[in-house]
Amino acid sequence: MVRHIVWWTLKEEVDGISAKENAAKMKEMIEALNGRIEGLRHVELSYDILTDDPEAHAILCSEHDDAAALDHYANHPEHQACVAFIKTVVTSRKAIDYVV
Repeated sequence: MVRHIVWWTLKEEVDGISAKENAAKMKEMIEALNGRIEGLRHVELSYDILTDDPEAHAILCSEHDDAAALDHYANHPEHQACVAFIKTVVTSRKAIDYVV
């Protein structure tokens, strides 16, 4: 199994929509992928970060059958629609993948 973790820093506001509202939309979009992409075991996103001065405003954790399944997820059209939105509301992204 491969675990994929991503964390983002969000813009304070985009087109009058706050970072918190955009994070909520990210969560809704990403978690809607559960059960829709072969090889994706689970994906979740949180923006309720328990740190006084967080380096990230939103964090994603997903689990995949293997590296090929992670690649399939990354390139899947439904995931790419999420990516397109996310790119408009974030200032930075970091990620790490590891085998469990």
